[in-house]
Amino acid sequence: MSIKFKNLNNTIIKCKKCPRLVKFIKKISSEKRKQNINEVYWGKPVTGFGDTNAKLLILGLAPAAHGGTRTGRAFTGDKSGEFLFKCLYKAKISNQPTSKNLNDGLKLSSTYITNILKCVPPGDKPLNKELLNCSKYFDFEASNLKQLKIIITLGKVAFDNCIKFYKRKHKLLKKFHFKHGKSYIMPDNLIIMPSYHPSPRNVNTKLISQKMMIDLFKKAKRISTI
Repeated sequence: MSIKFKNLNNTIIKCKKCPRLVKFIKKISSEKRKQNINEVYWGKPVTGFGDTNAKLLILGLAPAAHGGTRTGRAFTGDKSGEFLFKCLYKAKISNQPTSKNLNDGLKLSSTYITNILKCVPPGDKPLNKELLNCSKYFDFEASNLKQLKIIITLGKVAFDNCIKFYKRKHKLLKKFHFKHGKSYIMPDNLIIMPSYHPSPRNVNTKLISQKMMIDLFKKAKRISTI
């Protein structure tokens, strides 16, 4: 990882700009979940991870309370992540089909994974001020992934907030509608591709299937020539 990203990640981990989120993370990390009661939670903001020469950026909204907030890595240690990494492995983007902890040997091919918000918000509902506070970190990530060509947003909320970010940065007036697999070209020539979130609810109701997600990743690979 480059010095720039190491410095950014150190700054993110130490960030305490949103008192509500700092308090909520402390609460989760001390009360814990029954099945994780004996574990030491990460209990800090969660950075992005992966290949800093990435052509593909996978973007979620925020770390899960007992996933990333517990393990210290986005989409790691929860059901959404289990589904996601199975699909990434089958699309030949990750070197293994599971993501369990920071030291499990996971590697991503030309791909970086991060969240718009680096801390878990109560009820998965961040305040606008919190999103604004955190937007500079996402701006740094997107701006310093110099080979980046495509952003896949996981879920409508991540898509909407990614579009809001672009509207602030580039003063976009155009309307963008969430549609799984659709491509939108941004003013900086990056492509934003929305995807249904790989949540257990979406998987169980068949809103998203492994085939749909693998096909989406393969499409992104073709466009970005990974």
